[in-house]
Amino acid sequence: MMRRLAAHTVALLHFSFIALAFLGGLLLWSWPAVRWVHLPVLMWAVLIAVIGWTCPLTPLENRLRAAGGLQPYDGGFIEHYITARWYPDGLPRRVLAALGLLLLAINIAAYGLWWQHAQ
Repeated sequence: MMRRLAAHTVALLHFSFIALAFLGGLLLWSWPAVRWVHLPVLMWAVLIAVIGWTCPLTPLENRLRAAGGLQPYDGGFIEHYITARWYPDGLPRRVLAALGLLLLAINIAAYGLWWQHAQ
């Protein structure tokens, strides 16, 4: 039971990581100190998407799932929890890379607007 709870906790942490990568640029307006956490999270998320790395949270969650009697999943976290509904055969690698670059561009714009406003 504890391993299942741990697996679900890792999944929640993973979702939080992704949400911060996407929304961190918006948080700058009310909490500028978030940039010290957001920038490394953003860079990590972009590298995972563009290069195709596996986030270490994915294998950790799968090990905990298996230890807790749950079925581990194949592929990455995003493919399993987010894109599988729209892309049941898997998200094409180039699309994931493009989404990572789009994420970077949106956040560069958000930081630029925030910086301009802060001056």
